[in-house]
Amino acid sequence: MKNWKKAGLTALAGSLVATSAFAGAMTVSGSANLTYAAETGKQDSVGTAISDAETGNEGNRWGMNKTVTFSGSGELDNGWTISVSQSLNAGSTTGVGLTLDMGDAGSINYEADTGARGIGKIKDMMPTADEDVGNGIDVDGSGTGGGLSGTVSGGSKGFHYTNTVSDMVEIGIGYAHKSAAGAAPGGATGSGGVASEVGGYIKLDPMDGLEIGFGVGEGPGGQANAALTADYETIYATYVYGNLTVGYQMSEVDSAGTTADDEQTRWGVLYAVNDEISISYQSHENDDSTVSVDEEARGISASYTSGGMTFKVHRNTADDVTNTASNESEHTEIGVTFAF
Repeated sequence: MKNWKKAGLTALAGSLVATSAFAGAMTVSGSANLTYAAETGKQDSVGTAISDAETGNEGNRWGMNKTVTFSGSGELDNGWTISVSQSLNAGSTTGVGLTLDMGDAGSINYEADTGARGIGKIKDMMPTADEDVGNGIDVDGSGTGGGLSGTVSGGSKGFHYTNTVSDMVEIGIGYAHKSAAGAAPGGATGSGGVASEVGGYIKLDPMDGLEIGFGVGEGPGGQANAALTADYETIYATYVYGNLTVGYQMSEVDSAGTTADDEQTRWGVLYAVNDEISISYQSHENDDSTVSVDEEARGISASYTSGGMTFKVHRNTADDVTNTASNESEHTEIGVTFAF
């Protein structure tokens, strides 16, 4: 009996040693972002734009964002790699992901918090030195939320598979489960979810500097009835020639029933002055099938990088937001980011 116990303890000790050797490694990284933002007068004001401008009661324009990311990985016996990461923003969880890298068979990722899935990975492929043309744009300049129309979606929580088939071809497939509150391990959510989102894309690199992509998907499209879904399509092309990068993208959202369908067009150009300085311009237009007014937006941005520090600035303006006449919005932001 004593010998049996000793053998069991010895086996357990050996198991623990093997497990410890297999544990992999953990890393910690982080960033801090300080910004100064200015909107339209209506967005800055608490009451009326004129009275607040006169009294100086237009709100605080300074903001800070700090993120710490913990990452760990280990190799399985068959050579595959499993990795997990979690980000904390101001003490709150902002990103939890698990990835299984299967080598030539591709990789599959599950995102429990926020991360584009499927077609959402290529929803905006236009070159920019800072943010895209829709950053900071709201419905009508009053800070009521919203943004530009016609953008395709693949969901933010769920599975995503990707594989580089050859030097020229990359494929991606995503499944985002229903949007009800997230379930704890071993549990299920209650009612409240609408339809799940599915979608995928293919990227092609037919020649040096040229990239072409196409994606399709299906999801709730903002509709409350799970039986009614919207179809998504997008196609883009970008070309890099020396210090210049240009891009063009078209997206469609076909909603069920009489709900408006959207056709979005975007183009952008980026010029890298040198390895540290870049400037860019983007244009956006969305055509709503139910109205004659087109939503239009423009954005210019620039960035300067020195080591782990990046200075950024962008200004976006939009007219007829949500394809509604007289809805205007502006956003200007200056910031500095430190990576460590």
